Amino acid sequence: MFKHLLLAIDGSDHSMRAAEKAVNLASLQDNSKIELLYVVAGNKSKSDVLQYGDSDAASLKRKEMLVPFVEKIEQAGVEYDTTILHGSSGAAESIIEHANKGAYDALVIGSRGLGTVQTMVLGSVSHKVMKHVKAPVLMVK
Repeated sequence: MFKHLLLAIDGSDHSMRAAEKAVNLASLQDNSKIELLYVVAGNKSKSDVLQYGDSDAASLKRKEMLVPFVEKIEQAGVEYDTTILHGSSGAAESIIEHANKGAYDALVIGSRGLGTVQTMVLGSVSHKVMKHVKAPVLMVK
């Protein structure tokens, strides 16, 4: 069933709900594993450094953002890994590339509600991921 899940997060409430669903799925089978994936896109990386003063402080803030997700997975007793990618392309492209290189049974991602016009023009990360990832994708609202 779902032995190896990729959980893509961004720190939002939607990604926390996705984490809850990933933990539920992983708990259904013994020896399941979740890979927690956080992508720092190029523009986000630069703005984080400006906001927090230097790259070390920005890196620390990103790791702090992961804590509630890690705690949720640990409380369920599910094995996990954490991956932080620094993508020069956008978050969607980095998630797609990482997901398609790995042997995942499914990718779990939160849905973020962009405005209708903005979604038509730009597209959402979750929509791009659903279109291009080879493994099954579970989008959680």
